[in-house]
Amino acid sequence: MSFSRLDFFKGAAALAATGALSGRDVFARDIKPKPGNNPIWLMTSAFSSDRTFADVIKRAQDAGAQGLEVCVFRRDTDRADHIATHLDYDNFTLDDAKKVIDLCNETGMRISVGAYDNLIGGDPANQIKNQNHILKLIRIAAMLGGNANDVVCGSFVGYDVSLSNDENGFEKNLEKFKKVFQPILDYAKSIGVTVCVENCPMEGWRPLSSTDCYCNLPGCLAARKLMYAILDDDSALQETYDPSHDIWQHIDPTEVIKAMDFKKLRRVHIKGTRNFPSDAEAVHWGRLFPIQNVDRALAKKAGVPLAANEWDRLNYEPRLPGFGGSDSCDWTKFLETLMAKGYKNPFVIENEGCNSSHTGNMGATMQGFKATILNTAPVVWPLGPNGYEYDKSAQKPLRAARDAGPVVTMKDIA
Repeated sequence: MSFSRLDFFKGAAALAATGALSGRDVFARDIKPKPGNNPIWLMTSAFSSDRTFADVIKRAQDAGAQGLEVCVFRRDTDRADHIATHLDYDNFTLDDAKKVIDLCNETGMRISVGAYDNLIGGDPANQIKNQNHILKLIRIAAMLGGNANDVVCGSFVGYDVSLSNDENGFEKNLEKFKKVFQPILDYAKSIGVTVCVENCPMEGWRPLSSTDCYCNLPGCLAARKLMYAILDDDSALQETYDPSHDIWQHIDPTEVIKAMDFKKLRRVHIKGTRNFPSDAEAVHWGRLFPIQNVDRALAKKAGVPLAANEWDRLNYEPRLPGFGGSDSCDWTKFLETLMAKGYKNPFVIENEGCNSSHTGNMGATMQGFKATILNTAPVVWPLGPNGYEYDKSAQKPLRAARDAGPVVTMKDIA
């Protein structure tokens, strides 16, 4: 008896209809990990500071998200980019915390807070301001329930480039990290909060005239492992991992997930990178070091391309997966690896897309968020009656706000 390909598909479809097999089981070449039920959040850096907290909650709902990483940058920051602030950090009271939790429970949203500044480098007076600011955010996270409500405090570490010019400058930065962060982490632990540091090297923080542009200590896996090892107590320190920063460093983020201390992974940022390995800048300057700066008249005479600005030195552009074309990340491989390893925490979309938030157009910003959620959903959400959707029944109400004591400074916790 002949058995046609059509017969196979008919039989497989019938078997799948009984529930014995799913279409994924029947037709996939490999058995892939089952989707989890991970919430997908938005990072509020894409929204201007004139947006209220209630407004960014509404926009997250409109996009189909389940939560927010609420950016709370200093209003007097020296940063020129991504300076959104959506909570009143100077006047945040227990009553404010209760209102935030009530609104989150009413809307089904969940939150964390964060500010991303240089805490161990740059102007000494500004370092202290950044350190004291992150202490305020740790306190706010505690008032919002801290670890009991999975409210973490996101941060950079930063880098002291004046030390990096010395012999063993990297190790000196590790030692300064311990000196600054150990008391911060001890304070966070004492009030039930986890600090999550992100892995962006912050290459645009150095001027075009600088030879190197490594500006955030946890910018590579080795640094993060060394950071845990050098601390006396690392229990209040975990990671926010953004795969886009490894992609332009020619690293497969899936391999980083396999090699890292997985229990330290508390958040994953969803942001893509499109590399340009064959453009004129890469061909002339290579992709091992940032594009160097020389006199522009000399470069023009030599026919050598130069970087347009500090963030244009490494031949890539930020993208959002699933919005406006492909990028240089194998998102299926990356997300399925996380699912297979049992990642159950939030994914946070950080919208820095050149064709989305960086257009300055709110419609394009929201389209980017929605497209990225749809691109991510089939791997991280179960298949329900309306397609791939987050199972809200698994979400428990946030616990009540709590007092976290007075505002403290670095002098208080030294």
